[in-house]
Amino acid sequence: MKFCSDCGSDVELHIPDGDTLPRYVCIDCHMIHYQNPKMVVGCIPEWEDKILLCRRAIEPRKGWWTLPAGFMENNETLQQAAARETLEEANARVEIGDLYAVYSLPHISQVYLLFRAQLLDLDFKPGIESLEVELRSEQEIPWDDMAFRVIHDPLKRYFKERNIGQLGFHMGIIDRSQKIT
Repeated sequence: MKFCSDCGSDVELHIPDGDTLPRYVCIDCHMIHYQNPKMVVGCIPEWEDKILLCRRAIEPRKGWWTLPAGFMENNETLQQAAARETLEEANARVEIGDLYAVYSLPHISQVYLLFRAQLLDLDFKPGIESLEVELRSEQEIPWDDMAFRVIHDPLKRYFKERNIGQLGFHMGIIDRSQKIT
């Protein structure tokens, strides 16, 4: 950040009085510009025993498979964000269910939230960010071609838990090495 979004003056990076972290502070109006993690919200859309997957048409990981998810927008709830992302990426309408997993990715300042969801119908097709969208059973998931560890591992856990009838809630941290704890 170089300029204050309030008055346009230069900003400097330093620790403001009463704070513990470096922040961008305007040299003229003294506005403190906080930078906080981005929320990535998505869902695991189900139809019978299958999951709706999207093959990415955009970077990062263009051509790889993922669940519908993306950055939360201002003025929307978590559930609205998950439903909107599913509509944008797969033109699919879903009923958002329980929160299934929350993962912190501190090395890229993101928080991932995944909900369980039910497809409302089979009227879906690729959105602008997807090359294709498909319903896949557990055996048909392209595990080696999943775009992100934050999608791969929770989806593996989801199938395992669903198979024994014990779906739970999970929290974890994905570090720089992609290890989930």
